[in-house]
Amino acid sequence: MQITLTSFDSFIIKKIAAAAEEMGVETYAVGGFVRDKILNRKTKDLDIVCVGDGIALAAAVAEKFNPKPHVSFFKNFGTAQIKVKNQTTKIPTTKRQASDDNKDEAATKNEDFFEIEFVGARKESYRSDSRKPSIETGSINDDQNRRDFTINALAISLNKENYGELVDPFNGVEDISLKIIKTPLEPDTTFSDDPLRMMRAIRFATQLNFNINSETFESICRNAERIKIISQERITDELNKIMMSDTPSIGWDLLSKSGLLQIIFPQMMALHGAENVDGKGHKDNFYHTLQVIDNICPNTQNLWLRWAALLHDIGKPATKRFEEGHGFTFHGHEVVGAKMVPKIFARLKLPMNEKMRYVQKLVDLHLRPISVTKENITDSAIRRLLFDAGEDIEDLMTLCKADITSKNKFKVKRYLQNFDLVQERMKIVEALDKLRNWQPPITGELIMQIFGLKPEKRVGIIKDAIREAILDGVIKNDYEIAYNFMLQKGEELGLAPIT
Repeated sequence: MQITLTSFDSFIIKKIAAAAEEMGVETYAVGGFVRDKILNRKTKDLDIVCVGDGIALAAAVAEKFNPKPHVSFFKNFGTAQIKVKNQTTKIPTTKRQASDDNKDEAATKNEDFFEIEFVGARKESYRSDSRKPSIETGSINDDQNRRDFTINALAISLNKENYGELVDPFNGVEDISLKIIKTPLEPDTTFSDDPLRMMRAIRFATQLNFNINSETFESICRNAERIKIISQERITDELNKIMMSDTPSIGWDLLSKSGLLQIIFPQMMALHGAENVDGKGHKDNFYHTLQVIDNICPNTQNLWLRWAALLHDIGKPATKRFEEGHGFTFHGHEVVGAKMVPKIFARLKLPMNEKMRYVQKLVDLHLRPISVTKENITDSAIRRLLFDAGEDIEDLMTLCKADITSKNKFKVKRYLQNFDLVQERMKIVEALDKLRNWQPPITGELIMQIFGLKPEKRVGIIKDAIREAILDGVIKNDYEIAYNFMLQKGEELGLAPIT
């Protein structure tokens, strides 16, 4: 099979091959780089396996570059890494090559560095209570045997006698053409040895839009409990990669059907199920959620907005009620869901900072734009929405539009038109009142200074009254007007300005 390399790929690989030849070590490009080249996917890193000392080869390769890159090495794992600045446009030798290089640069314009990792070929054996293997040196065949999937067990020879030859012992090229993910060896052994591979199988199926071979998927189901020995950080890294794929629903559905989701994220599994009582039912909130996350993906590469889409209805199981004559309700699920977000982030080892607070805010507010459309779009409601959402208002509206999953095209069209009206009205109100990330013109410190107060309840009463008056349109968002309103409220509370 012919594999097409960019000029930059060839530039890098020839230096590695030259260093390997000088050292007399058998060397191969392996794994995801080879797979992605066959699939014509963009690559940003390269794994190199040599039958020998991978750290020594990394050091020798680094000497081939000017400037010489730093070699990061990990003796305990026998691996080393260098990062080479992308020189795609710096090495043309002809006009034609210059043209080709410019095309390459367009594909990698956001990649400043190309990562190359080196390791010696090895055999691995595992204990049942750990995914950390015992390692011994091995051949290229031994190294391919330890790979997770046939599509990742491919290698390209960098050796002089068969340079560029594809080494494919498990018919990985055929599996790529068939869009199949399966293990090179018996799957129970593969997943029991390293249970993270179960997550990786689902992640690759999601990213590549491949199918998991039935025997391989049945093995994932059998071995799901083994995921408990994997660190949460590793699991969440795979979840984030699923989230950033074009169609995350593929991965979440496979996680659910495999039994893994019940173990790693039971709150999501609780969304499953559609109930019907007396002819009144509700939709399956799990699959509704998957549709929302897919809906939002074409509109954002923001990981945390995607997480907000995934968690927007997470409070529904706790708030589900059946009301006679009405049907199922989920009153307050947005409030309950927002309260759940910090615990979910903590359990999944997601960042407990402004990113978590951003997701929590969007979950809390995701029904507000819908309620605004039902209030004849008053300026007061718009002001409050702008005030509460702040700079995240566009992301909130993106989430709300993605949340429309009705199969009724007329209903969808009506909702979208209502949201468009809300956004037009927001532009008008925002231009007049400047409420985005707004703070009232009168601070608590000023109130205490004017009335000679220490921190106490009346300070908060006056400050809240000013904020509410501005949001309700009673007074303008203006310092002097707000100042006079403060004096008025102070007088109502028996306060007088100190002289």
